[in-house]
Amino acid sequence: MQSQVHTHFSQYFHSLYFVLFSALFLISCSSNSSSDADDSSQPIDDPTKIQGSGNNDVLVWSEEFDVDGAPDSSTWNIQTGNGSGGWGNQEKQFYKAENIEVSNGTLKITAKKQSEGFQYTSGRMNTEDRYEFMYGKVEVRAKLPKSQGTWPAIWMLGSSFSSIGWPYCGEIDIMEQSGQDKSKVLGTCHWNGNGLYPSGDNYSPASYGTNQTVSNVDSDWHIYSVDWTINHIKIYIDDTNYFSMNTSNSQPFNDPFFILLNVAMGGTLGGVVDPAFTEDVMEIDYIRVYQ
Repeated sequence: MQSQVHTHFSQYFHSLYFVLFSALFLISCSSNSSSDADDSSQPIDDPTKIQGSGNNDVLVWSEEFDVDGAPDSSTWNIQTGNGSGGWGNQEKQFYKAENIEVSNGTLKITAKKQSEGFQYTSGRMNTEDRYEFMYGKVEVRAKLPKSQGTWPAIWMLGSSFSSIGWPYCGEIDIMEQSGQDKSKVLGTCHWNGNGLYPSGDNYSPASYGTNQTVSNVDSDWHIYSVDWTINHIKIYIDDTNYFSMNTSNSQPFNDPFFILLNVAMGGTLGGVVDPAFTEDVMEIDYIRVYQ
């Protein structure tokens, strides 16, 4: 009898130990999974790694512009000057850091009639070498300038831009707006029509794009977005898909890209600037990347 009691107690404690050990193991696994999920929302060193589900439905990176002052220098490069030949587009502005600021929860890029060796000043910024990624859905909530001659752009360049240049690196224009028609926005892709660099190094810019009519772009918030996968690029305004393009291995859209924001003045798409222009602004509430 005593031996049976001892056996029952031994079995009882053995079972209790097993239950407790299993519970601790499950808690540990849950904690690690939670930690891994939290880590997935942070920038990573390898821009070719998909951080989310691969369905472009998991938020993996965002810029909410919630700290007043200059944009976060760990994320953004501020570009200055007039580039080469007006950034290759005969643009009429000189880019300055002072024309870019974060205040009251939004980013503001302001173009001004201001002499700086050119008639106008404005702002341009990008995430090159700071945040680059391959594939995903990018959403940008923005208000655009309304003045004739302003050329706002929310766009992306291939991370190989600094080494092989444009158009070999590829370009995805999530939103551009002509300086002459403020009732439309444009979605466009650019690449080299003779194939990838260096085998296709015969310079032959190719592009495909279209436009979408939209109202009150200066006074109302709209969401400009791109859905970019291994097979296609689709561009939207709010929930309207107005641009779709299938991609191929002969195009540079299967490599990491970085984000650019700017407001140009005049040039090939800005056109004639209103002689009465004094200043105008592109305002951005947030940028969010899903994978």
